[in-house]
Amino acid sequence: MHFTKMHGIGNDYVYINTFRESVPNPEKLAITIADRHFGVGGDGLILVAPPTAEAAAKGAQVRMRMFNADGSESEMCGNGVRCVAKFAFDHNLSTANPMLVETGRGILSIQLHIQNNKVQTATVNMGQPILEPEQIPILPHFLAKTRHDHEYQIPFDVSAGAPAHGIPATFVSMGNPHAVIFTDDVQKIDLEKIGPMLEKHRAFPRRINVHFVQVHSPRELTMRTWERGSGITLACGTGASAVCVAASLMNKADREVLIHLPGGDLQLCWSPADDAVYMTGPATEVFTGEWPE
Repeated sequence: MHFTKMHGIGNDYVYINTFRESVPNPEKLAITIADRHFGVGGDGLILVAPPTAEAAAKGAQVRMRMFNADGSESEMCGNGVRCVAKFAFDHNLSTANPMLVETGRGILSIQLHIQNNKVQTATVNMGQPILEPEQIPILPHFLAKTRHDHEYQIPFDVSAGAPAHGIPATFVSMGNPHAVIFTDDVQKIDLEKIGPMLEKHRAFPRRINVHFVQVHSPRELTMRTWERGSGITLACGTGASAVCVAASLMNKADREVLIHLPGGDLQLCWSPADDAVYMTGPATEVFTGEWPE
């Protein structure tokens, strides 16, 4: 089975072209192929697939299916979808620009920025953020409301070794659920400890992606991520989109921001014109290989 290793600012996945390859059990393959010691290594597996008939009728040229390193399927990956568009263009699956990619979030439009007939960066219309608790989804009766309209306190059972106080968070879905937590210094957060406790808190029926954010100015932020099903990752595109929205809702930043992630930078804009979030960043192909079936 032929595969391609790609990343978007360090958020790395193994990509398989299912226009020509058959992957009967992607959940199982994701666990083995993403293993950083015994497999190719990555944050998960992404299938570059033909669109469903319904999506093709709406103009989609390609479909993305994304599986975390633990084998669970996720709705969307912002860094991954840029790489899917690059793969489709660079490998002649589609020459459309903008390209329409079917995802678990719906069909997304991606503007490709091309140099020497290769995609270098891309701007993704990530769609409108979802803020209604039941649609994110979160269960508000397990949370405590703060004085801010878009903020809740996440309580913990202290006897389980959790923090002695709750953590205030803003919740946003970009097709997948995110908790955004503002802090004075993201480097001081013990993400390896607090990340899994937040991800699996009973208030989040589909678990949740967790982001700690430091505000440098109204136009510049730094974030660190614990990704649902994968753990600490170098970048999260849907997370950066959620951070852009949350920072604006909480009056901590403008609607257009530069966000620094451990793997690199993303430019985000929550457009007042159509309420959609636009994300711009690079997509990089690293190497190709053969995986024994």
